[in-house]
Amino acid sequence: MGDTELEKNRARYGLLAVVVSNLAIAGVAIFGVWRLDGDKSVIVGILTAAFTAVSSMTTAYLGIKAVSNTAKSIALGQQVAAQSATPPPQRTP
Repeated sequence: MGDTELEKNRARYGLLAVVVSNLAIAGVAIFGVWRLDGDKSVIVGILTAAFTAVSSMTTAYLGIKAVSNTAKSIALGQQVAAQSATPPPQRTP
């Protein structure tokens, strides 16, 4: 498995984990609101906590992914620069 395929799998399954977690949080929040039968102050607390959890998880995933992509592009750029900075071998006449 090449590096490109590995990165695709990491991105795919990382995003899948975030989406499934967000859906689970939303499901639990909806169930909690449904079971409270209209207690407005508790419903607001549940929805606020669910929104905070979903936004925090999504932001963390996107932030980690952005840093990972930046680090990878910097490493590849340095590798290419090092290869191009190497002078060609000298030929003696």
